[in-house]
Amino acid sequence: MDRLLVSVDHGMRTVFAQARAGRPSPARDCEPRALSPEETRLAGALMRVNHVGEVCAQALYQSQALFSRDPALREHFKAAAQEEVDHLAWTQQRLDELGSRRSHLNPLWYGGAFAIGSLAGLIGDRVSLGFVVETERQVEQHLASHLEDLPEADHASRAIVAQMKLEEARHADEAQAAGALPLPAPVQQLMRLAARVMTRTAHHI
Repeated sequence: MDRLLVSVDHGMRTVFAQARAGRPSPARDCEPRALSPEETRLAGALMRVNHVGEVCAQALYQSQALFSRDPALREHFKAAAQEEVDHLAWTQQRLDELGSRRSHLNPLWYGGAFAIGSLAGLIGDRVSLGFVVETERQVEQHLASHLEDLPEADHASRAIVAQMKLEEARHADEAQAAGALPLPAPVQQLMRLAARVMTRTAHHI
């Protein structure tokens, strides 16, 4: 019950409060560059999608930690979630700088991701780890596409996305090394479809 209450509190803070990073933003040393209105809108939409991804990451790691049967693995999930808090704060800060906004559907994204992570955790720790691997691999690919789509002049957003991409890949590698089970191909395809719906919706709403 204590873990559940802590998880609920964490979810409320993720969705409604201002995230605080434990590390400086990768964009801190980037020289500010003027963007056209079209570039600003595009960068804002892409960073909103990335922010939604980090909201979902918090939900996934919190739910998996809540239902894990292994105390050591629970700590692993919590440590990964803490690193993802930095990503959440960095994308949130960049949205503010671009004069853009967070997704209006963040409570829905968080709730859906929490439900999926809970289901994976209830099935078993190795399945839960397999879900982490597949999720992080898909996020890594998604971030790579954003590095291609972001305006060349937007060095700040590009620096944030590049650092996030490196760390998401490491999270996948760590979950793999911890004993993740590969997910069946239909599950992977369903996850890709759900991610496509989320990214396209968050781009606008």
